[in-house]
Amino acid sequence: MGPTRRITAPGRVNLIGDHTDYNRGVALPLAIDLGTTVEFTANDSRHLTFFSTLYPEGIVLPRNLPLDPVVLGTLEPDWARMVGSMIAIVRPEVGGVGRIGTTLPVGAGLSSSAALMVALAEILGATGSPRTIATLVQQSEIFSGVPVGSMDPLVCAGGVAGHALFMDFDRGTTEPVPIPEEAELVVVDSGVHRSLHTSAYAARVAECEAAAVTIGPLGLAEEADVKGLRDPLLERRARHVVGECARVRQVVDALREVDLDEVGSLLVESHRSLATDFEVSIPALDELVERLVATDGVYGARLTGAGFGGCAVAVTRPGAVDLDSFPTGAWRVVPSDGTAVAAGRGVELSGGPDGTPAAVAADG
Repeated sequence: MGPTRRITAPGRVNLIGDHTDYNRGVALPLAIDLGTTVEFTANDSRHLTFFSTLYPEGIVLPRNLPLDPVVLGTLEPDWARMVGSMIAIVRPEVGGVGRIGTTLPVGAGLSSSAALMVALAEILGATGSPRTIATLVQQSEIFSGVPVGSMDPLVCAGGVAGHALFMDFDRGTTEPVPIPEEAELVVVDSGVHRSLHTSAYAARVAECEAAAVTIGPLGLAEEADVKGLRDPLLERRARHVVGECARVRQVVDALREVDLDEVGSLLVESHRSLATDFEVSIPALDELVERLVATDGVYGARLTGAGFGGCAVAVTRPGAVDLDSFPTGAWRVVPSDGTAVAAGRGVELSGGPDGTPAAVAADG
């Protein structure tokens, strides 16, 4: 038996910029102080066994599992497909026994799957910059059946404490943006959990791809381009992505100016777009956002993540929200370091002329 290693990967909250990553757009997520921990003890077997606090029966998978979507698709339960795809990509040199635990609500849109995959990648031997780890995780999730973008694993690996990350998925860069001390971030669970495997996520990706055939990548398009789409559904999807990218940039500017009223207004506008143009909200999320926005001291709120259920995020004055008043679960979250940054493998942040971090390449 070898030594036991332990890695915790944070979850993430996307402050604004949903369904933009796979469209070569921009987003503003942050790693949070809730996460998934994987402990692993190596041995000389040809198999890897994993137990989870949520699924104590465990799974046993061979070290030489093929990177074949058909084979991976037969694994049960769903989380076995994620573990299996990462094993098939990393190709660990040893067998062993792993144990998985999490403080993240599963299926609530806080990237519990990306946190698991980032922790698994590193516990199985993958190393490198946040971009390297994120690429492995993205490939793994795609092989397990979900056509995800790179945002979630990139922020789980490359988050910076006290900051959100302004991510440009066309240029491949990240820029830390300080979260003002005057702002508190609150996440509230709608109580409706979903899986990207069973939601309409893949359909939204396909609709965006269809719109891009006419006007190019939606994250690079402009409002005038959207009007060139003849299909009303594709026009709505494109309008959300184009508008959302503009809102992300506006929120970045507002945070730097500590204009939290403007930040809040843009979050509400983002939710409205996700609900009407992109159609990924649900009544429970709409009602939750409405309740939060009506609360004294809340600047604004929106659904966070892919939608179809999950959580809402609110920017508030400190202490404005009574967490105990939400029976479905609510948390105050703190922007935290990602795994690669915490391990000293993140990008080196150089200061700009005013002492603020300069934009840096996401792949280090």
